[in-house]
Amino acid sequence: MIGAGPAGLAVAVGLRQYGLGVVVVEKEPGTKREVRASVVWQRALEVLRDFGCAERFLDRGLQLRQAEMYVRGRCVGRHPTTAAGTAFPQPLSIEQIAMESLLAERLAELGTGVRWSTEALGVRVRGEGAEVDVRGPGGQKETIACRWVIGCEGAHSLVRKTLGIGFEGERRTDLQAVQINAKAEWKYVCAPDTTYFFLEHRTCLIASPRPGGGYRFFCFRDDPEPQQEGPPGLEEMRALIARATHDPDLRLVPTVPPWFNRARFHDRLATSLRQGPALLVGDSAHLWAPVGGRGLNTGLRGAHNLVWKLAAVHHGWALDALLDTYSAEQRAIARDVMRQMRRNLLELPPSRLTLAGMRLLGPALLASEGFNRRGQALLSELPRTHRRSALSTDAAGYAGRRGLRAGDRVPDVPVSAGGRQRRLHDMLSYDRWTLLVDGAAEGTADAAALRRSAGRYALPVDVTAIRAGRGHGSVLAPGTMLLVRPDGHIGLRAAAADRAALEAYLQRWFVPKAGAGQ
Repeated sequence: MIGAGPAGLAVAVGLRQYGLGVVVVEKEPGTKREVRASVVWQRALEVLRDFGCAERFLDRGLQLRQAEMYVRGRCVGRHPTTAAGTAFPQPLSIEQIAMESLLAERLAELGTGVRWSTEALGVRVRGEGAEVDVRGPGGQKETIACRWVIGCEGAHSLVRKTLGIGFEGERRTDLQAVQINAKAEWKYVCAPDTTYFFLEHRTCLIASPRPGGGYRFFCFRDDPEPQQEGPPGLEEMRALIARATHDPDLRLVPTVPPWFNRARFHDRLATSLRQGPALLVGDSAHLWAPVGGRGLNTGLRGAHNLVWKLAAVHHGWALDALLDTYSAEQRAIARDVMRQMRRNLLELPPSRLTLAGMRLLGPALLASEGFNRRGQALLSELPRTHRRSALSTDAAGYAGRRGLRAGDRVPDVPVSAGGRQRRLHDMLSYDRWTLLVDGAAEGTADAAALRRSAGRYALPVDVTAIRAGRGHGSVLAPGTMLLVRPDGHIGLRAAAADRAALEAYLQRWFVPKAGAGQ
């Protein structure tokens, strides 16, 4: 593993949970001293739960319940950020400096540390393995032989460049972001669960509360002086924030550690995230302007997608083709995020026409239940699917049916199992697949046959009969089974009696146990 940012550490944690030996090298001397990314959305919190560290993130962060919108100094309404169908209804304000520390702590609990101050110098892929040349903190060089090499080292990825993988895209023009962490003396209420949005011509200022007090002031604006380098000064930020908030008496006190930053962006996506035993994760695989705070969150989702597939192939449970679906699925997610964030009118620097429209229509939109529901879905990332993946199959008779489809994430809703009331996600686990069967099939010959079919293959799978709670019948319709992946997405949707569909799916992706009859 090359790189110990959040995505790299998450991959290492997940692989250790699956029992794989991991070596993590990082050229920096330790976890970040800069605060950097600052929000974890609901789907990424579910990812962190599967990696065993969501609770410690919640202990260090602030849960955000709403955003308050201002257009040219006028409040046009509030947007709730709470989402249903998850154990983590609110997004979390927590800075990257804390995220990396907590992930490194979790990795250490699993018996692996990071080799800090160790730089990767060269990568060679050879057959079913790789070699990585590194230079340690004392200047000593060595070569590490490995079965897999994973590049998590950012935009200038050595792994990606060595393999000649394209990094397609372009530079964003006339867009910059300037940031400061500061406590503010201003005319607005300092609410630790409320993020403020201030829209002015060619300026979108976001003020998000920080766990240590004060706010992260993050401003997307035009770029009249592209040659200007270096972070903004305190007076530049004070003047910008005062103008956007219509508060000329505003005072700022920078936090400790200080965080001033100016950034410009490229939108880029690797042409493939896998080449044999080499894989790309996080900014090594995709990057874009941090509109919506999607970069780190998408990287964590990629780690979550990759780990269980790599572990299944490594342990001999699955055919190699399963690992190829990581590249296809994660690239599709990245393309969707990139496209959506290019149309994000709430965060990109608005034109005069956009401002006029927001001022006129904003109050009605923000009072609309439908608009808020769509906004909550987009922010939380809970509805993102893998429906187009080769790994997603709706069996005969199920294509086009309403309700959850193959590729969808299973929501965390009340269910009944074995006479007990449970949450559905309590029935799932990141270390196995789960075959959910309509509760009416419990104890029947069909259920027994499904267990026998699943038991012929090497992958760990649990067969569970459930009944969805009132109002959630679309999760598992009567007479249906759902084969749920370790990451909570549906692999197969079929009739509960359709043993042939289950066997065809398992045979396509997985390895039979030794001596298992077909």
